[in-house]
Amino acid sequence: MRELLRSNDPTIIAFATALLRGEGIDCFEMDVNMSVLEGSIGILPRRLMVRSGELDAAERVMLDNDIALGRSV
Repeated sequence: MRELLRSNDPTIIAFATALLRGEGIDCFEMDVNMSVLEGSIGILPRRLMVRSGELDAAERVMLDNDIALGRSV
């Protein structure tokens, strides 16, 4: 798995997940429990992971929809 997206905004993660699933790209959200432990005040970013072979396609989907990846590409 490779990191596609990193964000403190749960709505961006949800939107990105919907876009990826619509394109048939599997994804997995990491660090959800860490954000619960820190009290959901948004300090710790969540990460959206995809399979290594689907990273390029997933990045294109994000960039086509003007979603900042929150990491260096």
